[in-house]
Amino acid sequence: MLDVKDVTRMFGTKVAVDRVSFAVKGPAFVGIIGRSGAGKSTFLRMMNRLTDATSGQILVDGTDILALRGAEARAWQSQCAMIFQQFNLVPRMDVASNVLHGILNRRSTFQTMFSLWPRADILRALEILDRLGIAEQAPKRAEALSGGQQQRVAIARALMQDPKIILADEPIASLDPMNAQIVMDTLKRINVEDGRMVIANLHTLDTARRYCDRVIGMRDGRIVFDGTPDQLSTGVARDIYGADASFNESATSTAIPADDTADRSYADMMLS
Repeated sequence: MLDVKDVTRMFGTKVAVDRVSFAVKGPAFVGIIGRSGAGKSTFLRMMNRLTDATSGQILVDGTDILALRGAEARAWQSQCAMIFQQFNLVPRMDVASNVLHGILNRRSTFQTMFSLWPRADILRALEILDRLGIAEQAPKRAEALSGGQQQRVAIARALMQDPKIILADEPIASLDPMNAQIVMDTLKRINVEDGRMVIANLHTLDTARRYCDRVIGMRDGRIVFDGTPDQLSTGVARDIYGADASFNESATSTAIPADDTADRSYADMMLS
């Protein structure tokens, strides 16, 4: 059970996240959509304790994770895995070692320095890579892999933590459409097969409709939509993205977006 209550984050006088509240029961796949600067990434970083909240509560099974400090906060981070847009792998390190770094905070400094990993952990890392279809890449340097493969390594690293919740911050923004679909299919399969909650920041309605059980739309730090994918109408899109009168209501596409940083209107990106 996730219960977010009036979470706010201020940067000086600027409100990045403004009294966000919602609750999620069970292992849902939740998509957070909105244009750049809407507060999506800041919210995920607060959930993972990479950024402190100014006020509010985030309750997970009754525990306010925003109140955790020291070892308790680090323990929570191991239960709330984060997947980033740019993968955050160690480029010159082999794939298997990158996956094992998912449990780095459970190892001593000595063990880490000399890459001393128990056999059981190594086998588990290889099993996870096999599940994601990239076991053959285990001995290769991460930098030798394609973007889609690197993102699957990042997902494998997250799974190595055995988390309750997986947070994905724009996980497909740097990928071509084919690899974007592979990554989103992988996250959805983990959600369904493992019963893990997945919360993903996304830019387009098409992706949210295809993969999410629930969609939260943010604009200027506030929630302006909270509902099911089939409720994502053109009017809702205007509320979320601030599309102008040139919004093409008849435009449709099933392609997953390759790059949300392209020079296009938000209305076009949302439907592409």
